[in-house]
Amino acid sequence: MRKALKIFLAALLTILWSCSEDLMDKINENVNDPTNIDSRLIITDAMTSTAFSVLGSDLAFYSSIYAEHNAGIFGQFYNAEIRASEPISSTTYNNSWVSVYNNLYNLKVIREKCAEGGSEEGNYHTLGIAQILTVVNLATLTDLMGDVPWSQALQPGGIFTPPLDNQAAIYAEITGLLDDAIANLEQESVFPSLDEQDLVYGGNTEGWTMLAYGLKARYAMRLSLRTPAYNDVITFADQSFTEPDEQAVYSYNGATTTSPFYRIFTDRNYFAASQSLLNKLEERNDPRVDIFWMPHPDGSSDDLIFAPNGTPNQGQDFYSVSAISNPTAPTYLMSYHEVEFLKAEAYARLNQIPAAETALRNAIIAAFGKENIGLTEEEADAYFEDEVLSRFNADPVSEIMNQKYIAFFEEESIEAYNDIRRLRAMGEDVIELENPKNTTQFPLRFTYGSSDVTTNQNVRGAYGDGSYVFTENVWWAGGTR
Repeated sequence: MRKALKIFLAALLTILWSCSEDLMDKINENVNDPTNIDSRLIITDAMTSTAFSVLGSDLAFYSSIYAEHNAGIFGQFYNAEIRASEPISSTTYNNSWVSVYNNLYNLKVIREKCAEGGSEEGNYHTLGIAQILTVVNLATLTDLMGDVPWSQALQPGGIFTPPLDNQAAIYAEITGLLDDAIANLEQESVFPSLDEQDLVYGGNTEGWTMLAYGLKARYAMRLSLRTPAYNDVITFADQSFTEPDEQAVYSYNGATTTSPFYRIFTDRNYFAASQSLLNKLEERNDPRVDIFWMPHPDGSSDDLIFAPNGTPNQGQDFYSVSAISNPTAPTYLMSYHEVEFLKAEAYARLNQIPAAETALRNAIIAAFGKENIGLTEEEADAYFEDEVLSRFNADPVSEIMNQKYIAFFEEESIEAYNDIRRLRAMGEDVIELENPKNTTQFPLRFTYGSSDVTTNQNVRGAYGDGSYVFTENVWWAGGTR
């Protein structure tokens, strides 16, 4: 019996010894922290983070202050309003900086998985969507901050201090990524549709293709100072959205997910209604004046009280606030009305005035019909005929850009800020801002994030003391970096 037991134990030890490495690997494996995830799961998170943590982040909130869609009246937003510390501090946009690079890394993982030789080779549709989301994140980053680490970035454990790429080179890559995305979305994929994992289009690749063309139009227009190509803008825009139902929006249910601007109001209460924006609406008898704002819900007055841009009193619960910052207000990756505004501007610059008028009318109708505005096509047409048309006839580009600026309150504040900087660089200061600090301290760009200012000597050297944000345009606005 004892001899048989010894033989059994010896055999058991032999078996355990032979498989111990595989067994220990499985024992040490953390099932809650997998090292290989399907791209369809990664891309859902990338969509959410792009919408909420980038396009609906501090980048949008501070853009809305500098573009005077909102006034900052407390905390960091007040400091930004009066140009005290926030515009030059490397901590101001650090959360967004980190979010962008996290997204870019995750999207790089997807692109490598789905590319030739990757574990999901042939997953063309997911690859195309990842390329488009890469463009949205990368373009947002470089538009606001200029030269940024890119070609040698996203290599953890490899390159720890990547150099900065110049914006011209980054824009060339943006164009290439969009062209590649369109080509990939047109291919037959051997992988199933993303379906519910696609929180923007539900797996509809035609929607993503239209978005790619819309983005091509946007970024072609962005380069108007450097390489004007207005016919290209029109060509790309004509292949993009043809109605609001096709636009690229990230939606919130108002319960488990809420709109970023609504969340920042309920969490921080740092914004107030902008006198500057009010003046533009009142000048045009714009019916949105009765929709954009409401008395502060915790205030003591039922009247609308607007904050003077640049000189508000610091304090909460006094000034009126946005009424369109509701829990379900969407985040736009790109709107249909933006596409029509781009066409209107391009046609106007080509002196094709009837076509510009038609596109502008379409844009205003769509902007009036936004889900948190709710005005009718008839109301938009009446406004266009009574208030817009005469101004358009006097100066088409000026009125197009002012209407676009108004329509972009508040979810599209980053693009409004980009337009202001582009127009100023082109010598067309047609959107009147009222903050007196702008004469010497208009933020021409955002600073880099502190996480890299403190760890990457290349970023630190470009940042300096941060004061360059008031003196140096980004490349597409005529600067050198």
